[in-house]
Amino acid sequence: MRVVIQRVTSASVTVASEVVGAIAHGLLVLVGVADGDQEEDLQYLLEKVTGLRIFEDDAGKMNLSVVDVGGAMLVVSQFTLLGDLRKGKRPSFNTAASPDIANDFYEQFLAAVIERGIPVASGRFGANMQVSLVNDGPVTIIIDSRRR
Repeated sequence: MRVVIQRVTSASVTVASEVVGAIAHGLLVLVGVADGDQEEDLQYLLEKVTGLRIFEDDAGKMNLSVVDVGGAMLVVSQFTLLGDLRKGKRPSFNTAASPDIANDFYEQFLAAVIERGIPVASGRFGANMQVSLVNDGPVTIIIDSRRR
């Protein structure tokens, strides 16, 4: 699994002119599921994302998590994170999980974030979505469960 995390002051996702998810202060999390991902990949990323200390404390140091600051998460499925550009200029998505498996992992990720008491909004799996955000910092982090 691969995630791109952006610290935001606001973010939203729109499908067919309807806002289906929006947050204020928190994290926009783009989630890509790879073929062969296991439960341990999911758990690894959950621990990293929910505990990631990228919010500033009173001293201005990145030392607080989304939980510490009372933030929310907007979680959006994005298979294009698995795009492979080693050959040519058109990405190959051969390493992305099939839609049924990817959706299962995505739903498990959402449920686990909710279980941790973090307010969460989401996109719509498999839909053509427009994601809007105001990146705070800017702060953007990439985590790949296979590169530990």
